[in-house]
Amino acid sequence: IREAAGWSDEAAGPDATAKIAALLAEATLDLEPTPAITIESGGVCLVVGRDEQAIEAAKQLAGRLEVTVLLSEPGEVLPPRIMDVPVFKGTVARAEGHLGKFAVTVDGYAPAAPSSRPTFVFEAAKNDAFSECDLILDLTGGTPLFPAHEKRDGYFRPDPGNPAAVQKALFDIADMVGEFEKPLYVRYDAAICAHSRSRKTGCTRCLDVCPASAITPAGDTVAIDPVLCGGCGACASVCPTGAATYQLPAGDGLFRRLRALLTAYREAGGKDAVLLLHDPRHGAEMIAMTARAGRGLPGRVLPFAVNEVTQVGLDFLAMAFAYGAAGIAVLAGPEKAGELSGLAQQIGLAETVMDGLGYGGGRLVLLDGPDPAQVEQALRDFVPGPTAPAASFLPLGGKRGRSLLALKHLHGAAPRPLDVLPLPPGAPFGGVIVETAGCTLCLSCVGACPTGALRDDETRPWLGFNEEACVQCGLCKTTCPEGVIALEPRLNFTEEARGAVKLCEEPPFHCIRCGKPFGVQRTIERIADQLAGKHWMFDAGDQVERLMMCDDCRVVVQLDRGDHPMAGPPRPAMRTTDDDLREREIEEARAKLLAERAQAGDDSGDQDA
Repeated sequence: IREAAGWSDEAAGPDATAKIAALLAEATLDLEPTPAITIESGGVCLVVGRDEQAIEAAKQLAGRLEVTVLLSEPGEVLPPRIMDVPVFKGTVARAEGHLGKFAVTVDGYAPAAPSSRPTFVFEAAKNDAFSECDLILDLTGGTPLFPAHEKRDGYFRPDPGNPAAVQKALFDIADMVGEFEKPLYVRYDAAICAHSRSRKTGCTRCLDVCPASAITPAGDTVAIDPVLCGGCGACASVCPTGAATYQLPAGDGLFRRLRALLTAYREAGGKDAVLLLHDPRHGAEMIAMTARAGRGLPGRVLPFAVNEVTQVGLDFLAMAFAYGAAGIAVLAGPEKAGELSGLAQQIGLAETVMDGLGYGGGRLVLLDGPDPAQVEQALRDFVPGPTAPAASFLPLGGKRGRSLLALKHLHGAAPRPLDVLPLPPGAPFGGVIVETAGCTLCLSCVGACPTGALRDDETRPWLGFNEEACVQCGLCKTTCPEGVIALEPRLNFTEEARGAVKLCEEPPFHCIRCGKPFGVQRTIERIADQLAGKHWMFDAGDQVERLMMCDDCRVVVQLDRGDHPMAGPPRPAMRTTDDDLREREIEEARAKLLAERAQAGDDSGDQDA
């Protein structure tokens, strides 16, 4: 536990004792396991290199893997005495896939001639050669074949000028055969994704921050490839709806740990806690170096290990402050420099909230230096003042609910409890401004809104808005045909933000024939005014009047016109079975009558005779 606490030269102080109690309380939690996926590798390995180094590496692996060598710049390469591995020439034009399923396209592809003697001789080259493999060892030292290559499972790219790094890669790759379990880092709920609607693009936050290109558009939603995913968690950090949720740990485990840690620290007498977020690799090593070679962590600094520091978002930061943290320090390694944009945005947003509510800025700090001594000194200099009284509520609900729960707690105890707090562009909270004079109440925005923040009313032309549900995706703005919608990033703490408020309302137009309400009065009148006498289809008054009729009456009047171009002769009356039976009865009665008259005539003739 002392290693986890970072030791300390303040061991006798109350904060250090409270820290140990907090870390013990956190360690006793039983967390939900992270789901996993299975990846299979058959051991087919492609070694890409420039010279004899690639051939030697392939020979080392040949006993464990099925190896092929691709030389991008053969030059004066001496062929081995025994060609026990296939050697080809070519340049990788395109590569995609992952461990167990790589696909490589090669230009200038040519096999080495078996009779090569002083140097390799290759046969005729061709382009667009295609190959599949399970593993790739890249010894070219050039541009990586994949973005965020260090996160691509099955792709090894050591520095060819560092023999130790090359040997370590050979050691690691030799065992990459069989079935492997990989954590399912991100759970995705497409039902609440705000990416797109009706080919209009809205939120692209996850697409913008994913370093591994594991996220791609998929119609109205996105697709997250769990095999390509490197587990950085940046998508979950910036997702405004919680559609992407980080699963290490699964469920609400991260927030349960946070609550247990800060609650136990406070109950044990600790004050002004500083939460130190770090990963189990670089961060843990920096803490260990500080403990071994320096004074250790201050007593008030509580280490909090996460799989990736880039996985935390505003919901976590706000919950930390609500549970009593006075400050938050994030310890990130230099290798993360290209992946911190999403985290930096979330830190900036949290700083804006804390400063705007009167708690003061400077309560969050990002430490990305490589020197443990500098990190230690920065933590000792980081002494934020007291914050809001600690909350005790459970971390219930999704990302959106947790964020609002924590923010409302901070607002309730704020030194400057503003009703409306402006936020920077891109924030996941805000309002919608509608220019009512130009709004036609077509309600396209309501159909496009993925969270139900914009609402209509079946009984009247009315547009409402629930601000707490708005994630500022911008779909309403891009969908509006009139261009009268604007976004306003802000936090609204008033009661009206919790319910639907009216943005625009107009009286309905009533059909001039049957009186049924339909459409918007202002819109119908404007259309009739714009078309009357200005279009050949609306020269006559009755044609304009049809615009003022409901859909049923418009059809009836159209078909009743005498000059209807599709009109025909009057339809004959419909003949039914009853008509046939009635006609048959009449004929039978007539025949009977004639027969009776004829019989009567015969009888009178007989009497005369």
